[in-house]
Amino acid sequence: MDFNFTEEQDMVRDGLTRMVRENYDWDTRRGVVASEAGWRPEVWAQLAELGILGMPFSEEDGGFGGGAVDSMVVMEEFGKGLVVEPFVPTVVCAGGFLKHAGTAAQKEEHIGGIVDGSRIFAFAYAEPRGRYDYANLETTAKKDGGDYVLNGHKAVVIGAPWASHLIVTARTSGERTDKQGISVFVVDKSADGVVTRDYPTIDGRHASEVYFENVTVSPEALIGEEGNALPLIERVTDEAIAAQCAEACGAMKVAHTMTVEYSRQRKQFGVPIGKFQVLQHRMVDMYTEYEQSVSLTYLATLRLDADERTRQLAVSAAKARIGQAAHHIGQEAIQIHGGMGMTDELAIGAYFKRLTIFDSEFGNVDHHMKRHIALS
Repeated sequence: MDFNFTEEQDMVRDGLTRMVRENYDWDTRRGVVASEAGWRPEVWAQLAELGILGMPFSEEDGGFGGGAVDSMVVMEEFGKGLVVEPFVPTVVCAGGFLKHAGTAAQKEEHIGGIVDGSRIFAFAYAEPRGRYDYANLETTAKKDGGDYVLNGHKAVVIGAPWASHLIVTARTSGERTDKQGISVFVVDKSADGVVTRDYPTIDGRHASEVYFENVTVSPEALIGEEGNALPLIERVTDEAIAAQCAEACGAMKVAHTMTVEYSRQRKQFGVPIGKFQVLQHRMVDMYTEYEQSVSLTYLATLRLDADERTRQLAVSAAKARIGQAAHHIGQEAIQIHGGMGMTDELAIGAYFKRLTIFDSEFGNVDHHMKRHIALS
């Protein structure tokens, strides 16, 4: 299998490497994360200017004709710098729903805004009692004449404080855990009845609890077929998982590199701790985990366009194994750094936090192991 990237993808990687290096050194990122805004709109505008936000969209939809591999390249570089800008919620998730099931009018209205950076989305799917089950929904969307009225609560909506629009999953019929009766809507965050409670997350991003209190949306807000959105949700979240696996690979690579460099500088008993064989073995194990994660990310990304079962097997295998690798590399990095690794003075603590949180997004290790077993 050919794992070589195209010349254009290599150019994008090189450009993003420079951009992340210039905009995401440790002191700058720490200041951005601690600021009231928590992100930089000017960086988002720069990504739009470079064409990064339009890469995964077809030329017919106003993009640059890329796909999942291009998103993988972008996310790996973002992972290296712990970039907080909402690429996955906006480009991968919202863009995925619009690409796969949006009407011509919806694509025209929203994709152009995503590509030029003027429209930012957050994906409101998780609920307090959902436990990774996309069908376990208490948020409802009931017909009222020609419109829909939304009521419910979405939890930990990443990027919502910065979003102009929300992609919302809601139940239009059936009981709470039924596989049928699920629909997806585009909701303007400024609509009457949308209430948000914003907060920073432990890994430096920002999220919101989003409440819908009799929010009226038109039929044109419905993405795809009413009541049959679960397969679409699973497809888009699988694409988001593959993108975040690439992000985790970037973060793991930097965490390993930082640990090796620290082991060459930190001395005990008059010698660098990297001379101790037991620590050398542990750092080799970290590198092995990273290389396995890269291979699984490639496989999952390349199988996103396969049949549903093949796609889900590859994605769940990657998410489960990379979740384990992220825990291992993050914890080993902290232990080898010692107490300094837990301070805000060193960047390694931030990488540890992001790698830890990675496991909980779109299903943890146990969830994806169970899904993989069920599909096998």
